[in-house]
Amino acid sequence: MTAIISNNQSYKQSLDRAAKVNWRIEDIIGGDKRLDFTRRFMPEALAQVNEISCLNDMEKIILNQIRGNSYLHLFGLVEEFIVPCVINHVKTTGLENITATQALLHFAEEESKHIRLFRRFSEEFELGFGRRCEGIGPVQDIANAVLEHHPLGVVMIILYIEWMTQYHYLASIRDNFRESLDPQFCSLLRNHWLEEAQHTTLDTLIVEQLVQELEPSEVEAGVEDFFKLIEFLNGGLMMQVQLDLESLARTIDRSFTEAERQEIQSIQAASYRWTFIGSGLSHPQFIATFKRVCPAQQMRLLEVTGIYSR
Repeated sequence: MTAIISNNQSYKQSLDRAAKVNWRIEDIIGGDKRLDFTRRFMPEALAQVNEISCLNDMEKIILNQIRGNSYLHLFGLVEEFIVPCVINHVKTTGLENITATQALLHFAEEESKHIRLFRRFSEEFELGFGRRCEGIGPVQDIANAVLEHHPLGVVMIILYIEWMTQYHYLASIRDNFRESLDPQFCSLLRNHWLEEAQHTTLDTLIVEQLVQELEPSEVEAGVEDFFKLIEFLNGGLMMQVQLDLESLARTIDRSFTEAERQEIQSIQAASYRWTFIGSGLSHPQFIATFKRVCPAQQMRLLEVTGIYSR
């Protein structure tokens, strides 16, 4: 496969951009930087609570905030397997290209910082929301299960998630003034996006390096594991839907009828599938990389994307 990116230049550019956008957790959360629990956290395009007819306006705001908490919990979970994945790649790369090594180590450092950020958010959320809302886990067990798959499949999952992050912020959050979302939550997402923006380049470089080093049969095995990981992720998302529903019922002290439960579950399941799978698999940049990696599986990617699209 012919790489379309000048590797050394791209690694250096990533380092340069990282130096410009670097921030501290203390600068964006804690102290007087409090979450506003009178407002929604997530844009409707991602949370999809408005069409749930059995919830009143206040209950929709609460479910939206629960979705915001789950959103960052799931991103924190992803970071838990990104860090060891990148570090393992650095071990195989060595020190011959020191610019690449430095850029990748900084990549891992930023993702580690994001884990700390999301854990800090979880504390702030529980304090302001008044109760703990559960996320799928144990996180380390899930991360370990992901890392048991083929390294190419894992990196491709990471790449599509990175492009998904870009899409979410640029399409639904950055210029969203209509929904009056909590500025503090939006600020957190903005700072996360600023650092993730250069990670897509680094992920693409890792994918391309792996493909160049692997035999065609190994590339096929990696792509197969990528699709297996999509199914694995979907299973976790459906578990999160149930946990969100339980958190909502406890918070508003309400027992839902079977019909109400089914309505909430159906709408939220479709929302989760689109938000965390469909919106990333359909990203043009991810599709372009996938086509270079395994053009023979392009139709399969389109079919899988269709399953998780609205």
